[in-house]
Amino acid sequence: MSKRNQHIVPHENGWAVRGAGAQRATSVHSTQQQAIDAGRSISQNQGSELLIHGRNGQIRARDSHGNDPYPPKG
Repeated sequence: MSKRNQHIVPHENGWAVRGAGAQRATSVHSTQQQAIDAGRSISQNQGSELLIHGRNGQIRARDSHGNDPYPPKG
């Protein structure tokens, strides 16, 4: 399984979870929170990053589940 960042993006039917570079949504949800929960589960399993977009499409939050350099060792 590839470590593809997961994006929570607006969708015509609510909110979608979409892997980076994918044209189709992994899943579609009626609320943003439901999409965030589904995307977080996927990104934790993959050890990737979750990027949450607002209605305007801009990234409003990030959540890293991979090799996060913060806090640095030492």
